[in-house]
Amino acid sequence: MKAGKNVRTFCGKDGRKVVLRTLRWEDFDDLLELINSLVEEKVDIVRTEKVSRQEEIDWLAGALGRLEKDEIFYLTAEVGGKVVANSEIRRETGHSGHVGTVGIAIGKGYRDIGIGTEIMKALIDQAGRWGLQVLTLNVFASNKRAFHVYEKVGFVETGRIPRKFLRDGEYIDEIIMTKLLE
Repeated sequence: MKAGKNVRTFCGKDGRKVVLRTLRWEDFDDLLELINSLVEEKVDIVRTEKVSRQEEIDWLAGALGRLEKDEIFYLTAEVGGKVVANSEIRRETGHSGHVGTVGIAIGKGYRDIGIGTEIMKALIDQAGRWGLQVLTLNVFASNKRAFHVYEKVGFVETGRIPRKFLRDGEYIDEIIMTKLLE
């Protein structure tokens, strides 16, 4: 898929225009700010340490290559010219080649306005274009907001890993969710 390709435009619940498009090199500063703000905020993501500029350069260079080769579909949400969310769908290989794994992250101030739902719908559409039959994702059990969005677009809980995460002295389960595609 081509970098920077517009996929969908919509109005968020707060009236702001949101553009969903594929990743591009010009997103570098926004992406670095997004991931580091999520780490700082201590949201329900696996990463606990901030990303350096070099680590982000390396990640983005690889991501753009995988996007161009159609190995992974990276989708960003842009509001007012700024990337406020990033997501991906990754095709598995071998006997699991019909399965895709989804990931999504949305910055503070841009949650609860419909961006997560629209991103998930776009990722599901892409999975269909790739001919995938199953989508999976993992979510912290404490992330009720994300769990609700995933259920809303048809994912169901299919597994749980007790005490997978330890944060600030508290254990948190990891929930495995699955959506079967037609």
